[in-house]
Amino acid sequence: MIDKTSILYVDDEENNLNSFRAHFRKQYEVYTAISAAEAFNLLEEHKIHIIISDQRMPSTTGVEFLEKTVEKYPESMRLLITAYSDLDVVIKAINQGQINKFIQKPWDWEKLALAIENCAIIYQSKIELRKKNEQLEKLNGELSKFVYSISHDIRSPLMSILGVVQLSKAIKKSKEVEHYFDIINTCVSRLDTFIINIIDYYKNSNAGERKDKIDFKELALKVIDSLRNIDPNIVFEQETEQIGEFVSDSFRLEVVLKNLVSNAIKYQNETNKEAHKIQLKVSASEKEACITIIDNGVGIAQTHVENIFKLFFRTGNLNSKEGSGIGLYIVKEAVEKINGTISVESTPLVGTSFKIIIPNQK
Repeated sequence: MIDKTSILYVDDEENNLNSFRAHFRKQYEVYTAISAAEAFNLLEEHKIHIIISDQRMPSTTGVEFLEKTVEKYPESMRLLITAYSDLDVVIKAINQGQINKFIQKPWDWEKLALAIENCAIIYQSKIELRKKNEQLEKLNGELSKFVYSISHDIRSPLMSILGVVQLSKAIKKSKEVEHYFDIINTCVSRLDTFIINIIDYYKNSNAGERKDKIDFKELALKVIDSLRNIDPNIVFEQETEQIGEFVSDSFRLEVVLKNLVSNAIKYQNETNKEAHKIQLKVSASEKEACITIIDNGVGIAQTHVENIFKLFFRTGNLNSKEGSGIGLYIVKEAVEKINGTISVESTPLVGTSFKIIIPNQK
């Protein structure tokens, strides 16, 4: 809360300054200036909440003076005192955001007092709102760091469990035991994917803007190689056509491609007698790049297509191959952060095609 609202009143008539100071000095902390130059000195020395200026002054107009205060003192409220003949100028100033209120000359003390009180209330509200936003940003940042830290701590024992499961497969055991180990393996893998998505979400939200030189062929092969061991039977087809230098965010592009390709691997169509196939095509020019990822998997029902990029949206049920509901949300966020667009076309039991267009930031 502000202890006492401070006001700066600028007018080239000494009598007006004296009258204003005498009327408001008990209620507010009042400063007066007879010129714009003197007013700027006071603004440098004191925290001013409300700036009031007369319109007609010899060296500068009130609108011109108040306009100059906007950039350096954006939180201050601005009030203009003007004659009726200057109303057109005042309206223009209000529309341009230079002043918050105006009072006509000769002023009525009650109206002037009410206008100042309203400005003080608005100023106080702005300060409180800014403080609350700062607190929310701080809490949000702390929460993100907490989730990121916890995700790393959880993933380590998960990998240990998964390692033990893999080793156990080499030991001769009954089919029933093998079945239980398969269930453990599936659950741990699903949880690990969820944790990786949380880590990607944190990095995508907190990483600054990057501008890297992109070699799309190299990036595509890197993504495919990192995911190929999930299912060695998948047939990958990669086509890249790149003309000239392309600049974008390599981290976010890799996050997008990994999420989309891993989804294509996960949601295979087991009833399809053809080989499971994933196509990654890139066409990049001096202007933009078009990335297409096509699979012949289970597809997406039309009723779900418009919702798949929403946070925690899932299709299917707990017994099916179900995602975390985060991956495609992260994809959409990452694409938007590099000023791109993403669209999807899908036919159930036939396949899905994602199309991404991103601008060249060169």
